[in-house]
Amino acid sequence: MQSFAYTGLQGRVLFGPGSIDKVADEIRLLSCERALVLSTLQQAGLAEDLAGRLGDLSVGTFTGAAMHTPVDVTEAALQVVRQRRADCTVAVGGGSTTGLGKAIALRANLAQIVVPTTYAGSEATPILGETADGVKRTRRTLKVLPQVIVYDVDLTLTLPVSLSVTSGLNAIAHAVEALYSPEANPIISLLAKDGVAALARALPGIVDDGSDREARSDALYGAWLCGVCLGSVGMSLHHKLCHVLGGTFNLPHAETHAVVLPHAVAYNEPAARGALQQVATLLNAPTAADALFNLAQQLGAPTKLKELGMPLDGIETATALAVASPYPNPRPLDREGIRNLLDDAYHGRRPGRGTGYH
Repeated sequence: MQSFAYTGLQGRVLFGPGSIDKVADEIRLLSCERALVLSTLQQAGLAEDLAGRLGDLSVGTFTGAAMHTPVDVTEAALQVVRQRRADCTVAVGGGSTTGLGKAIALRANLAQIVVPTTYAGSEATPILGETADGVKRTRRTLKVLPQVIVYDVDLTLTLPVSLSVTSGLNAIAHAVEALYSPEANPIISLLAKDGVAALARALPGIVDDGSDREARSDALYGAWLCGVCLGSVGMSLHHKLCHVLGGTFNLPHAETHAVVLPHAVAYNEPAARGALQQVATLLNAPTAADALFNLAQQLGAPTKLKELGMPLDGIETATALAVASPYPNPRPLDREGIRNLLDDAYHGRRPGRGTGYH
């Protein structure tokens, strides 16, 4: 056994059907009594329902959460926090809403409860990505780590199948990069492999039947494990590229992860073959890149950046941003290799074929 370091993240997790009814008790356990419920506009109805369940513990809702956590949206939410004298937030929804709760916690030092309805996994991390002036910046601080996560499978039963697929692939990306992180350790590697296996098992079942409770439960469990991976060790090229693409071109977060993942893995596979062979074996393919591309195709996920709204000339811009500052990655960052990776992802080619970065 090689030497390693492992630091567990603090936080309370409630998992199970109907657990949304326990949110009020969790607010009281945090010694709070004025909760502001957060959501996107699309999930305003769910936020209003939860605020109603909380009764006197709620000071209402803020339903303006947006993709990539724009700073101006956070400022608007903070005004509501101050006006209503909120002492905690309850974020119900996906990564956009969770991000807003974290941004508020960073600035106002409020306790957070998160009720995820997707498989984003950000609720389990001390990581916040914010966008200002078209640039997305990421920071890691325990100030943004939620105190409580409430996983209620009932809230995911109506998640559209297409979003379930891309959200699940986004979660898998967290686990895959954790396997070759410089901070990888046996505990996180176990969680990563179990998370990938759970999601790879669950997502085809959800595609076949979106109301399959067992598949939905497995997916939510897998997403949590992958989120813990994301929060516990550093990420590399894949996450850097997705932050660049999302922040610069306003591409949808989960869909971008789904498209980029096989290509980022193909780039890193020569330098992290031992770690990534575990993914190939789990998914029954010769390489991890092939396995992840095959899974995306099987699930009907998007495979082309151009279909997500990225302009062709954006390849050069994204390449420059991706190599502008150093960050840990198994394989050294090569400008031409990154450009070829993005070109393949833009056109939806099978990863690594004929582009020179294998």
